[in-house]
Amino acid sequence: MHEIQAKIQAKLFELQDLGYKDFNCKLIPTVDPDTVIGVRTPALRKLAKELSGEPEIGEFLKLLPHDYYEENNLHGFLIEKVKDYDTVISLLEEFLPYVDNWATCDLMSPKVFKKHLPELYGEIQRWLKSGQTYTVRFGIEMLMSFYLGDAFRTEILELVAVVQTEEYYVKMMVAWFFATALAKQYDAALPIIQNRRLEKWTHNKTIQKAIESYRISDEQKAYLRSLKI
Repeated sequence: MHEIQAKIQAKLFELQDLGYKDFNCKLIPTVDPDTVIGVRTPALRKLAKELSGEPEIGEFLKLLPHDYYEENNLHGFLIEKVKDYDTVISLLEEFLPYVDNWATCDLMSPKVFKKHLPELYGEIQRWLKSGQTYTVRFGIEMLMSFYLGDAFRTEILELVAVVQTEEYYVKMMVAWFFATALAKQYDAALPIIQNRRLEKWTHNKTIQKAIESYRISDEQKAYLRSLKI
């Protein structure tokens, strides 16, 4: 085993909480419980902060695939710490194919992306066409995080509307994306629902999530309920 890998695994087991492991395993059914140590997210974030300045951490980021779920999450948090946009993209290219669950996928939101939205947009379009469940999910999540505000264009809705998948974790992210779009860009997003552009399950899940949002008015919620299939 590589020295940095052994060092990190030892640190993770020092932070183990077996009660949390049992709880967490129920939330991530696609992950083998034997690969879950049981480390709470704040502790992982703190560890990432401590390790990010160490020279050998670059070696850890090359050691794929990892043995443990928490190593993957730590990997994601370490990528977030990188301040150079091109380096972050390169690290994601190597890491995304090994992401095997929604939780690891969703925890990554590199802050450097905010300053590189035009370049990122092209990368996202590529991720959406990758055919890899969690790469596609990550791409949609980045659109939801960075492009439904000041950077919004209606074509962003189209990018997600045409995603064809039977993967539950992608369909759920599509629904989350459009529920957020309804909250932030209601007039632009509404025709997607009115015209039934999404398959039935995703359409209805979008409406359900939108109705749960405090950012959508009671009048809008009542109308959305009428559009359920």
